[in-house]
Amino acid sequence: MAMSNERLLVHIREIEEAAEEVLSDKQEIVDLDRKRCQNREAIRAMSHLNDEEENTWMAMGNCFFKLHTDKAKKLLEKDQVKLDNEINTLRSNLKSKVNNLRDKEGQPELKGFGLEAMSRDEMAAVRQAIHGH
Repeated sequence: MAMSNERLLVHIREIEEAAEEVLSDKQEIVDLDRKRCQNREAIRAMSHLNDEEENTWMAMGNCFFKLHTDKAKKLLEKDQVKLDNEINTLRSNLKSKVNNLRDKEGQPELKGFGLEAMSRDEMAAVRQAIHGH
């Protein structure tokens, strides 16, 4: 009897750990997406500046830096690419973590959760089939 209680506790702990991983990744995606939106806003605001010689103040951590606007914009665009990659990696890993959690809970795998966007070639083939050309 004590052994079955111990197995039950181990199983519950595994479920909680799997759920914590899912929640942690979801929160990290939200935080990274918030930063990505802020970067997008800053890039858009910089694109409205006309004077190419103008400098821009940027906050990096707890410090402010005065940079040439073009350089600041390039840094933000580079950061956007990095954020996009991190978010995409987290989202793709999240699928397997959610399925692992559902498996531990004894629930079936989510249907349609592993969908991926069609490639350009696939879209062209669909359009061609629809229009009959």
